[in-house]
Amino acid sequence: MNVVVIDPRAHPLYEGELDLRYRVLRAPLGMGRHQVGFPGEDAALHVVAENAGHVVGCVLFDFTSGRLRAMAVDPSLQRTGLGARLVERLEREVTAAGVRRVRLHARADVVGFYERLGYLQTGEPFVEVGIPHRALEKTW
Repeated sequence: MNVVVIDPRAHPLYEGELDLRYRVLRAPLGMGRHQVGFPGEDAALHVVAENAGHVVGCVLFDFTSGRLRAMAVDPSLQRTGLGARLVERLEREVTAAGVRRVRLHARADVVGFYERLGYLQTGEPFVEVGIPHRALEKTW
């Protein structure tokens, strides 16, 4: 399995990334595939895990907002360490670009995952896309 950075404007794995994000993040909430992207996505850092040409994990960093966005891992590979590998690669890439703080909005059920990676909760719980979330951040 390879963890690579892709350019969403030109890389053939981008469609697979969108499909994974839809299946893992939006379809379970009853949302449409058109609700997968976000403004400025073309300028974001896209880190994907691919296995035999199929995207099995992804995470994005939006430089404009300073946020980690759209973390998704194929359900069959969750709890295998792949998510941590994706976040660690993202952190190395943004550090090389001069970033020293990453913020994110995590679904309440995955807050522990980010805390194990050194992220700290900030602020009060809130609802986003209809489900409970927490804000977290990590500074180095």
